[in-house]
Amino acid sequence: MKNYDVTALGELLIDFTENGVSGQGNPLFEANPGGAPCNVLAMLSKLGHKTAFIGKVGNDFFGEQLKSAVTETGINADSLYMDEEVHTTLALVHTGPDGDRDFSFYRNPGADMMLTEAEIPAERIRDSKIFHFGTLSMTHEGVRAATKKAVSIARESGAVLSFDPNLRPPLWKSLEDAKEQVRYGLGNCDVLKISDNEIQWFTGEEDLDAGIEKLRRQYPVPLVLLSMGKEGSRAYYQKLRVEVKPFLQEKTIETTGAGDTFGACCLHYVLKYGIDGFDEQKLTEMLTFANAAASIITTRKGALRVMPSIAEIEELFI
Repeated sequence: MKNYDVTALGELLIDFTENGVSGQGNPLFEANPGGAPCNVLAMLSKLGHKTAFIGKVGNDFFGEQLKSAVTETGINADSLYMDEEVHTTLALVHTGPDGDRDFSFYRNPGADMMLTEAEIPAERIRDSKIFHFGTLSMTHEGVRAATKKAVSIARESGAVLSFDPNLRPPLWKSLEDAKEQVRYGLGNCDVLKISDNEIQWFTGEEDLDAGIEKLRRQYPVPLVLLSMGKEGSRAYYQKLRVEVKPFLQEKTIETTGAGDTFGACCLHYVLKYGIDGFDEQKLTEMLTFANAAASIITTRKGALRVMPSIAEIEELFI
């Protein structure tokens, strides 16, 4: 028996989200804890799962804030390291009228890039049912090697591997470099969470089903989860294709963390049924729950500290 349900590796940073204007007319920003892997873990912790995080922040004011936020949400932070020389990574999130976002990063370098192979906790990974990772921990050579070491350990231990490309173009030297690391992730995962714009970018196919089919021919990922924003979501599993409509909210203010919340809820069902235990009814149940949770997070600033409870999620569809 493994003691941890999900361990994730990757970026942990401050999302400065717009929060009105000052008396002088200047934009005000709120310093929200962020980073996709920890958002995923925060939702899973809210659902009652035992989680752990591997990553690095700066030994500074923001690093202390992030460490506190992670531990408050119940995520094990024993492998959250604090760099003495490099500051915590920062992101400014500019939100458009429709809730979509544009990012400006302060990460040249940022502490999350400083994670090394020597800091990978092999036993913690071996003690986890699911290992989750993305591409932001593969943008630079050192942290890329650390990520791939962790993936290798997880694979050898029999863990389910979960991958979310989470494409952020400004953080890559080139988009071809990004594609190379996405290919690595696709070749080393059992669960893929990918967005509509990411599948179009990666495959060159405008039609989403055609893009997924093209991807699955080359990378036979057992469970593919496609998030489509206001269009809902789809799951592709064996020969099944299931689509569930979204829960649109009048109070939506931003979409930060929605994809992470969706992905985490899907991992909740992987833990519940097993990667080999899905049928059409269970996939529909999973997507309905995940869509509802994602819709709630769009009504809140940030994500990590404000994940919805099971009762809040079920209230939308029961």
